[in-house]
Amino acid sequence: MTARVLVVDDEAPIQRFLRPALVASGYDVLQAETGRQALHLIATAAPDIVVLDLGLPDMDGKQVLAEARRFSQVPIIILSARDREVEKIAALDLGADDYVEKPFGIGEFMARLRTALRHRAKGGEDISRFEADGLTVDLDRRLVSRDGKPVRLTPKEFELLAILVRHAGRVVTHRQILSQVWGPAHADDTQYLRVFVGQLRAKIEPAPETPRLVLTEPGVGYRLWAEE
Repeated sequence: MTARVLVVDDEAPIQRFLRPALVASGYDVLQAETGRQALHLIATAAPDIVVLDLGLPDMDGKQVLAEARRFSQVPIIILSARDREVEKIAALDLGADDYVEKPFGIGEFMARLRTALRHRAKGGEDISRFEADGLTVDLDRRLVSRDGKPVRLTPKEFELLAILVRHAGRVVTHRQILSQVWGPAHADDTQYLRVFVGQLRAKIEPAPETPRLVLTEPGVGYRLWAEE
């Protein structure tokens, strides 16, 4: 079944660039230039995924995101020239599935799109098993191995890894991780989180000094690399 992508952007060059790339990859494409058009199409046209600009002429993209989340769990990828960390964090905390900055490479963008669609295809269910680059994680059995050898993690290290596995391929903010693993009272303890991420990388990365699995999204959070 062909996936339907709604592109919400008032910049004609972006629409002209994205539409043929998406069509060539087998997607149906819907287009909107305003937030109100976007909300109407999300409600009536049932897109499988939404690509949403933040700088729309009638309303801020974050408002569109917040309103859409009241009635839909469709995957939403933010595509914006706003590169401030606070904008990324706000959008992700409001329920965006990912955030891509303009200008962007079409290869990376399409990979992010496929990741979000895979998550939708699973019905939003938690992933219980993850395999990539020699790492195997079985969340149900609480087992982790690297190149076939068991990896011993502390309870908190395992919880941290479990959150990244459940959101594999997507960025998870510092606040989201800290709140879920250590509780809301620790939501701003980013330095504390960096220490645990360092410990986790030392145990699961082939070369912790150049991580390939647990990737840093500067100022925002972390992403667990997922194979295509």
